This record gives sequence, structure tokens and C-alpha cells, in this order.
Amino acid sequence: MNYWLMKSEPDEFSIDDLQLSKDQKTAWQGIRNYQARNFLRDQVKQNDLVFFYHSSCKVPAIVGLVEVSQAATVDMSAFDINSTYFDKKSDIANPKWIQVELHFMEKFNRPISLKQLKADPRLTSMVLVAKGARLSVQPVSTEEFEHIMFLSR
Repeated sequence: MNYWLMKSEPDEFSIDDLQLSKDQKTAWQGIRNYQARNFLRDQVKQNDLVFFYHSSCKVPAIVGLVEVSQAATVDMSAFDINSTYFDKKSDIANPKWIQVELHFMEKFNRPISLKQLKADPRLTSMVLVAKGARLSVQPVSTEEFEHIMFLSR
């Protein structure tokens, strides 16, 4: 099993939106960074666990846990002219954008802020706390995952 962190702006789609959605599932689409796309395509697998992270907000934080309920499929939003994720250079015969499906597991009672994560000596190697780390899909080590789960309790 792999562990991940995936970012979302809460005013666009929050952990609460996922929790309240039908079947508590969502297509994680609109990823338009090649490195993040490669993670989704090549490494993210069904049943992997994912930290749901609120970014670009007053207090960026890990706010919950989700599970990959469906591995990589074609991100059809790239072909939808009405979608904000439309990519006119995409080719249906050779699609370049990928999505996964996420399933809500839990919302943390205490969000774990970016400030708290950066201050924790056990998380100094975490991708999220590195300078300039802006990737919307990031790997999380087993040790980091276990420590963050401990912090969430």
C-alpha cells in the first residue's frame, strides 16, 4: 500500500463536500501537472490511503483521510469544453490526463496545520514541507503517515 497527500482548495472542493456527497466519493480530476499526473497514472493504486489537504486558504492543513476507490482512468474533464479543466490539446485517442476516484473515510477532529507539520522534527523530509513544494499529489512515507495519524488523534 502507498500513502499520498492530495491538495484541494476548500472553496472549490472541501473535505465537507466529499463527506456530504452522494456515496461519499468523487472523481479526483483536473490535475494538470505532469509530475502529479505521473503519480496518478503510475503509482496511485486502489485502496491506497490519502491525506486530504486544504490549500490556498487561511490555515492550510491536513483535514482528513480518504481512500483511493478506483485507480487511474482517463480524466474526461479534459475533453469537456464547459469544464474549467478543458484542455484543447488533449487527444481522446491518446489521453494525457488521468483521474482517480476517492472515497471519504474520516474528517479529523483537529486539522494538522502546515505550520505544525513544518515545526515537527519527524516530518522534515516530507515533500509538503520542502521549500517550493506545490505539487497537488505527493507521496507520503509510511513513517510520515503513521506519525500524522498519531497527531490526528
